[in-house]
Amino acid sequence: MAIAASDIKVKLSIKTGSAGNSAAQADPNASLGKYISTTEVGTSLHDLFDAISGTENAASDVEYRCVFIHNAHGSLTAESVSVYIDSETAGGASIALAVDGTAASAIGSASAQADEVADESTAPSGESFSSPTTDGGGISVGDIAAGECRAIWIRRTAADTAAIDADGFTLGVAWDTAA
Repeated sequence: MAIAASDIKVKLSIKTGSAGNSAAQADPNASLGKYISTTEVGTSLHDLFDAISGTENAASDVEYRCVFIHNAHGSLTAESVSVYIDSETAGGASIALAVDGTAASAIGSASAQADEVADESTAPSGESFSSPTTDGGGISVGDIAAGECRAIWIRRTAADTAAIDADGFTLGVAWDTAA
């Protein structure tokens, strides 16, 4: 059976532990790389980034998050995976994406599965960010085999604009599948 949308999970990262997918990590502000957690990113506003304060907005604050794309299908490889910004509130903070330089790995790997940053204001080293808005123009993540994951980084930049209600975005993930 082909890979369904429910087989592709987007999970927060965790900086502690000794292997991926072995611990929950419910604080999106702590999603700063190293391992995949067992916690899926929610779909509500502020499930990945908090609300931007007036001070952060005036300073054009930049924050980063590391999340993982997890292929939870039992046997099929998600082929030619790409990520993109499916929707974004116009006029507020801007979003950019980058694929982590660490190769896809088994979700339970004991080796670091992504770069790790000290805090949400520290950029990951060597990542190239862009803001694609279609699956056809998305950033290539590569193939992700069944039971594997690959990290991506998300950068949010406050724009020093008037306050916008429900300022946010939706991450898009596209893939091909055999069968």
